[in-house]
Amino acid sequence: MTEQTETNEQTRTQAKAGAMIVPVTLFEQNCTIIWCEASKKAVVIDPSGDVPKIQEAIKQTGVSVEKIWLTHGHIDHVGGAAELRDALGVKIEGPHIADKYLLDNVVSSGARFGMTGVRNFGPDRWLDEGEQVTIGNLTFDIFHCPGHSPGSIVFFSDELRFAHVGDVLFAGSVGRTDLPGGSHATLINSIKTKLLPLGDDVGFICGHGAGSSIGQERMTNPFITGEM
Repeated sequence: MTEQTETNEQTRTQAKAGAMIVPVTLFEQNCTIIWCEASKKAVVIDPSGDVPKIQEAIKQTGVSVEKIWLTHGHIDHVGGAAELRDALGVKIEGPHIADKYLLDNVVSSGARFGMTGVRNFGPDRWLDEGEQVTIGNLTFDIFHCPGHSPGSIVFFSDELRFAHVGDVLFAGSVGRTDLPGGSHATLINSIKTKLLPLGDDVGFICGHGAGSSIGQERMTNPFITGEM
């Protein structure tokens, strides 16, 4: 493949999808809107709060949100999910059922951080390893990646060479594991066995901060290089 052909191919791939990150709540969490360019159908990933701000971002993109996806059950990722679900009349998919105890206790978790108006809820569909979710013409594979939380999942599009990894992996860091249900050894194993094999060219959006690529983190992330 020549350099020009490769560039054209990348342009075509990128044109199949769009994304907008909406930082929300005091946690500055990356609520993410991803859409299929062909159909303009969209998904909101991890709406943790500031629902009016998320709705305004949806309006700006001009897309039609059909689903909410959750990477895991921590309050800083799910606090606004029930409110947004009701406002948009859409279904919630994810996380893995191992995080049910977190979704059953959203109200008490929110109270610890002064977050009011949140609700306990359950998704319309729990997601597990090997399953797929779709939005428009886009298909994402589900990887169960426990360690940060027992039910953390990652959404991966092989066609786009793109993943949304939640709080499993960050640019230069990994998810914290000192919360109930967390395990550093389990998290590193999830990264090594599920994410690194996806390929160095895979870019990702994470739950907080700037995104990165699998290759960049494989080479420079101290939590990975020190464990391998």
